[in-house]
Amino acid sequence: MQITIQSSQPFDDQKPGTSGLRKKVLVFQQPNYLENFVQSIFNSLADFQGKALVLGGDGRYFNRQAIQTIIKMAAANGFGELIVGRGGLLSTPAASHLIRKYGAFGGVVLSASHNPGGPDEDFGIKYNVGNGGPAPEKFTDELFRQTKIISEYRILEWPDVDLDVLGEIEVGAARVRIIDPVSDYAQLMAEIFDFPLIRDSIAAGLITLRFDAMHAITGPYAKTILEDMLGAPAGSVWNGTPLEDFGGGHPDPNLVYAHELAETMFGENAPAFGAASDGDGDRNMIMGAQVFVTPSDSLAIMAANARLIPAYAGGISGVARSMPTSQAVDRVAKALHLPCYETPTGWKFFGNLLDAGRITLCGEESFGSGSDHVREKDGLWAVLFWLNLLARKRQSVADILHEHWLRFGRDIYSRHDYEAVDADIANAIFEHLRGLLPELPGRAFGAYTAAFADEFSYTDPVDHSVSSHQGIRIGFSDGSRIVFRLSGTGTIGATLRIYLEKYERDADKLLQEAQTALAELIEIAEILSQVKQRTGRVEPTVIT
Repeated sequence: MQITIQSSQPFDDQKPGTSGLRKKVLVFQQPNYLENFVQSIFNSLADFQGKALVLGGDGRYFNRQAIQTIIKMAAANGFGELIVGRGGLLSTPAASHLIRKYGAFGGVVLSASHNPGGPDEDFGIKYNVGNGGPAPEKFTDELFRQTKIISEYRILEWPDVDLDVLGEIEVGAARVRIIDPVSDYAQLMAEIFDFPLIRDSIAAGLITLRFDAMHAITGPYAKTILEDMLGAPAGSVWNGTPLEDFGGGHPDPNLVYAHELAETMFGENAPAFGAASDGDGDRNMIMGAQVFVTPSDSLAIMAANARLIPAYAGGISGVARSMPTSQAVDRVAKALHLPCYETPTGWKFFGNLLDAGRITLCGEESFGSGSDHVREKDGLWAVLFWLNLLARKRQSVADILHEHWLRFGRDIYSRHDYEAVDADIANAIFEHLRGLLPELPGRAFGAYTAAFADEFSYTDPVDHSVSSHQGIRIGFSDGSRIVFRLSGTGTIGATLRIYLEKYERDADKLLQEAQTALAELIEIAEILSQVKQRTGRVEPTVIT
């Protein structure tokens, strides 16, 4: 066994974002770039020698090459076992489950989530800790420090592993296990949900469905679970073969990028249920015939109906949402006397709450929801939750949504994304907004009066860590909100997101079109931020 210690120099752009390090493939292909970051991960860890590491990714371009490198580096650094999905494939929630099920020390997940894939597109890498969740800020801060001082990395001189053959192989002193990426996860889903009831409802024609896997990682999982286990007709899963470039598409499950599904669901003879997932399988979009369910509403409806699901029949301990997510779940929590937590954006902030048993369900407006079954958001889990709900309630998606609004009111909600904004312009916008904060409370904007304005800071109730500068909030006296936030998930420039929320209790106004109902708040957001004026844009890149 020959271990090479390769000299290297730091790169100055390896600061992890909310979901690890994301860059263009060409950046990762630079000599030593991937190796530096992987070695910095290992240099940030302690006491992992001889222990297991889960490894896999969403199948995008450069996934296979990166996995071969990481296997050899993990073996050279002393890991005793690597658990790798066949073909190098693992959805992010499946990786989280494997870490937890097999007691692995942690995991390396290769994905740029909902970002495009291909030789000229995006790649990403992140480390998940032993609870199966994304590394906390304390770890990523140390990781970034290590990237700035690295001078060498360790790699084993060894032939590439055949990733397509199930079984075990020795790589140096480490054992590499190539496993079926789907089976463990599918078994977990069967333990959570009432598969016989869902299967019977599909067989009886009570549920018809379409699932768009967007040529991403969820395809094999959806085919196994929805078609093979639950009996949905062959072809119910669209775009089910993972491709390195996602078929030239953008694997982001929203009404813009999953337009084929959206057109079907809003067309004639639409199926009862439609859904989509993203590049790495942790996000979801939920639709019914002629209706789209916002992620915020989806989370609230899950919380309100959790007892109808076998795994949650005994009740849930609490709920949490990211700060920009609408307050719909807050209203459910208040009515059901449940604790409700507001966290920064980033799934890692839910981890402590889940581990401490303070919450069972959690979600983000960015098409992510999950529970305490893993420590990542989980797209297919959300799809199965809704299928189980439809089978139990024997109602349409639209009826379930409208029934919920009648009981709790509707948080009319939308997100406006301005993508690839020049970073200097984006930062100037936020400096401008920060300067306005002290003067906003009490100021009137047409029918709205600002009640508070601040920059969100979060103190974790479990470990008391503090996360500052997590977005600018402007709350109005009627409960409406405008939130401004810079996203850390893009690879070019900055993505500026504006979140708009209006609470409506009047039963006669519950069915308003969102952009119409939010028109005045949209105008106020532009008055405050001057986004269009400063960027030269005439409209957002994406509206959801």
